[in-house]
Amino acid sequence: MSTQETSAMPARRQVIAAAGAVACGAALVGCGGGESAAAVVPPGIKGKAIARTADIPVGGGKVIGKWKIVITQPTSGVFRAFTASCPHRGCAVGRIGDGVIRCPCHGSEFAVDSGKCLKGPAEAPLAQYALKVEGDEIIMV
Repeated sequence: MSTQETSAMPARRQVIAAAGAVACGAALVGCGGGESAAAVVPPGIKGKAIARTADIPVGGGKVIGKWKIVITQPTSGVFRAFTASCPHRGCAVGRIGDGVIRCPCHGSEFAVDSGKCLKGPAEAPLAQYALKVEGDEIIMV
């Protein structure tokens, strides 16, 4: 190979540095705090009813395991949908009541009205899904 041909190829150090930069960027995005981002609706449920309003207690909620979504009713007639995966380690959240969504793995807690992290070790909020209520059905949009 001539000198011109080899200079066009990236050096091993450049490749490793670029990969490291991408990994660090992804980690920083995943650790973002504060605001609950709108999540991409899982395939197959957009436009479908996934729960009934009567099944979601006021101040609490219900995990829809099939879709890994938690539906909450912070106040009467107000419904929210969040990912059921804790941003700390991906465990499924479980206990929901008294205005709090709890992760059984490490004790993180999230607000039923916003998904905001109330207690760590999680630092990021639960990602929120858009939904609408039609009659007594909760529908993913």
